[in-house]
Amino acid sequence: MRFALFLALAHLRRRPLQTALALGGVGVGVAVLLAALSLANGFTHGLVRATLKAYPHLVLFRLGEGLPPLPPHPEVEASAPFAATKALLVRPAEGARGPGVDFATLVGLGEGGEALYPELGLRLKPGGIYLGAALAQSLGVFPGEDLTALSATQERVRLRVLGSFRTGNYLLDSGYAFVDLASVERLSGAKAQGYQVRLKDPFRAKEVGEALAGTRFFPQAWQDTQRTLLEQLALQKRVLGVLIFLIVAVAALGVANLLVLKVVEKVPEIALLRAMGASRLAVGMVFAWEGALLGLGGVALGNLLGYLLCLYLSWRPVALPGELYFLTHLPVEMRGEDFLQVSGASLLATFLSALLPALRALRVQPGVVLR
Repeated sequence: MRFALFLALAHLRRRPLQTALALGGVGVGVAVLLAALSLANGFTHGLVRATLKAYPHLVLFRLGEGLPPLPPHPEVEASAPFAATKALLVRPAEGARGPGVDFATLVGLGEGGEALYPELGLRLKPGGIYLGAALAQSLGVFPGEDLTALSATQERVRLRVLGSFRTGNYLLDSGYAFVDLASVERLSGAKAQGYQVRLKDPFRAKEVGEALAGTRFFPQAWQDTQRTLLEQLALQKRVLGVLIFLIVAVAALGVANLLVLKVVEKVPEIALLRAMGASRLAVGMVFAWEGALLGLGGVALGNLLGYLLCLYLSWRPVALPGELYFLTHLPVEMRGEDFLQVSGASLLATFLSALLPALRALRVQPGVVLR
């Protein structure tokens, strides 16, 4: 084993340019893959954070008549009774402006509702409404103007526009509005449906929901209602990882090509070693060690380059056009599991690529070559 390692190191030192190119190919592929996954993580985190600006971490729907009090829980930051309904919002024509009409989901919040969405800066008043930015633009309405909300049962409620909010999630910004609970109750004819809850850690929503539900509430965590979004983002990350991993695969094929050429070049030396008593396994291990060393060195270099690249992108983030994306800059979120998975997959690809030259070296027949 030590003899094979000694020869492998000697071979790699003898051709420094080829060795450096092989290491660089694997390293660059690993670095690009790590940077892409970190950017995908940052994009996902940014979209989830934008969604949770105007979406409850946890909803507890009442199961019986009346609204029972919410039991205390150390994870709960804020809670408020709520009711939601669909309504047609109408702004009457005024002067040169035509009328504005659009459908929206009206979320009525009771006492303490402003604390559920601190980033939106809600200051709810009776008869007031906060509109998503895209919804306000569609209606052509400004703060201080009046709207009429019509329900499916032809109930009408007049609302004064108090302001607008922007989360960055277009589905929310174009279809949601916040009002006081009494306005929704007048529109829908129903009482409060349950509680909306804000948590210290939104990713514990399912666990906290089960603890608070009991027999009085039906819990619904944001991960359940936003499952399609989360699955799409996870699929996007997997597809991106597979596509960019092809760079690593190409680099691994380059390592295999380098080692195959070395085997062809050193057939006389292999035959001589075999004639001097070296076993087939020892000869094959020389080229297996070369592949392993190139793989380990390339992955180590790729991890270093990927980490430095992610640090640079965190320091100087890529700017995004604000009119197309909800993020003005592309965030970076490095995760240890990504580094481990990419390193493992890259090492495996490089090791497998070294099998072909090792097997070719095993098939060299010293008697035929020396003759």
